[in-house]
Amino acid sequence: MPDPVTALPESKAFGEDERSVLLGYLTFHRVVLVRKVEGVADADARRAVFPSSAISLLGLIRHMTDVERWWFRRVQQAEDIPGIYEDDEEWRVPADATVAAALQDYWDEIAVVDAFLANAEMDHLDENPAGSAHTLRRLVVHMIEEYARHCGHADLLREAIDGVTGD
Repeated sequence: MPDPVTALPESKAFGEDERSVLLGYLTFHRVVLVRKVEGVADADARRAVFPSSAISLLGLIRHMTDVERWWFRRVQQAEDIPGIYEDDEEWRVPADATVAAALQDYWDEIAVVDAFLANAEMDHLDENPAGSAHTLRRLVVHMIEEYARHCGHADLLREAIDGVTGD
């Protein structure tokens, strides 16, 4: 199998202050998830490899793309934009879905989110009136937790597909 294309960040934290630690760990986990799908054939990435679960590597990438949009844009900033996928459609990966297209959508969404994060204060409250008035700090911690869980899923899926482990 080829080596992953996306390099790991040099460190899990950009610095020692709260913001640098939180955004560094978020970035690290985003990259780890991507590295789990890089080098996997489209058909294998679409495949749910465990009989007891419908989760696939492409499903995880699609899910986290929508999760980024939901929390950072629709809840935190109250952007009036639709989800990328309807309900839980991200888990129902179409037969023509590709790793390249999923990763393009993923990095495009993260670029928009990162533009917001570049200047947002950690005490910024959710702007969505239907939200719970949580701070950006709490949201970033939640996203680190969400990524960590799904990176674990991706570890198992990738190992079942081709035996690759790591990160």
